[in-house]
Amino acid sequence: MASDLGFSPPEVPEPTFLENLLRYGLFLGAIFQLICVLAIIVPIPKSHEAEAEQAEPRSAEGPKKPKAAIASTNKRPKKETKKKR
Repeated sequence: MASDLGFSPPEVPEPTFLENLLRYGLFLGAIFQLICVLAIIVPIPKSHEAEAEQAEPRSAEGPKKPKAAIASTNKRPKKETKKKR
């Protein structure tokens, strides 16, 4: 049917090296983003042995000062004023 009407196949140039690089780079970027999103959504359970090893060094460090107390000393209370019309 296309030959009856005189249509020829469209001339599509071969993709260049940079176009191929861009195409595959975008695919790899999309796959990387999917892996990152899945890593946030799906939690990985820790083994009991790993928790025991991590708990020991933290207890040896000693108590730490709370950061909230330090941050509150630097802030000054805002001065309350009434709006003048």
